[in-house]
Amino acid sequence: MKKKVLSALLCAAMVVSMTACGLKAPEAADTTTSQTTDATADATADATDSAAATEAGDSTGTEPVGPAVTLVYAEVNPLEGTIVGQTATAFKEKVEELSGGSITIDIQANGVLGAESDVLDTMLGGGGTIDMARISAFALTSYGGEKSSLLSVPFTFVSRDHFWNFATSDLAQEFLLEPHENGTGIRGLFYGEEGFRHFFTVNPIEGMDDLAGMKIRVSNDPIMTGMVEGLGANPTVVAMGELYSALQTGVVDAAEQPIANYQANAFPEVAPNIILDGHTLGAIQVVITDEAWDSLTPEQQDVLTEAGEYASQYNRQISQETEDKILEELKADGVNVIEVDDITPWQDACKDVIEEATKDNKELYQQIVDMQ
Repeated sequence: MKKKVLSALLCAAMVVSMTACGLKAPEAADTTTSQTTDATADATADATDSAAATEAGDSTGTEPVGPAVTLVYAEVNPLEGTIVGQTATAFKEKVEELSGGSITIDIQANGVLGAESDVLDTMLGGGGTIDMARISAFALTSYGGEKSSLLSVPFTFVSRDHFWNFATSDLAQEFLLEPHENGTGIRGLFYGEEGFRHFFTVNPIEGMDDLAGMKIRVSNDPIMTGMVEGLGANPTVVAMGELYSALQTGVVDAAEQPIANYQANAFPEVAPNIILDGHTLGAIQVVITDEAWDSLTPEQQDVLTEAGEYASQYNRQISQETEDKILEELKADGVNVIEVDDITPWQDACKDVIEEATKDNKELYQQIVDMQ
């Protein structure tokens, strides 16, 4: 009996001690604790609901395909207002639908995981922190992507239809698998495009000659660098996430992007002049690490392939319409939009870089050119 009394007294002492410790904390801590408890409860409820949904299949009745897996998807641009952002969302939704909820695509947009080169470095380095990414075709140039580099050669594609003739060909599949076959550690899933790329400037311009002497932002890509040099300008490497401030502070005088990215990243605020030279069609591809791909079941791999085909077609459907709409919005907002009536001088200025970029793959490059 004495042991029971002693035990009870010890328990009571512990409760008093814990209460006393709690009184030493500020009231805000009590509120935070309450909020944390509520948040934890909400998160637990969400996780329970998610698990139940996955176990039962999605709302369409699709059974889960394989074990639950989350794939982190990197995107340097915003999801809202960009062609690549809409494409990423369409891909995510289709994957999750077809997999019955067993595959979750976690899109990390706005460059929070770094520039394209940073993302590729992380993916190739292993570790699984980034599983997928949307990259520009030229981003693979520095990683041995000889075939992919041909897609960013200036004035290769004369129209969107020309690009899509390539993107839906057997040759495109060969290009997508190039990094995997080279042992780089990634593979392409599907192609898309983000519109023709154009130069935009801080100060007003009237034509190509006005670009001479300007500091023009480029990514770390020899083809883009050569193109800017051909125009008589000075290529300056700046990360995408730093470009707004670089334009604002005079680090660079100009840059180039597709129209949708130009608007979505608020570049018109600091560089309100855009000349529609269309020097390159922004060919993109979505890649996945071999590590992530190999971790999936064959059925899940089929889901990614099918969703990729869907997202590619979706990209094709929205690209022109989205770009036309944004261009009208830019004009209405007072952006100085300069039309280019004759592209010949631009092509002549880029002859050297075109020749240099294609000299080792002339026949392959000609196949692309002939698809127009």
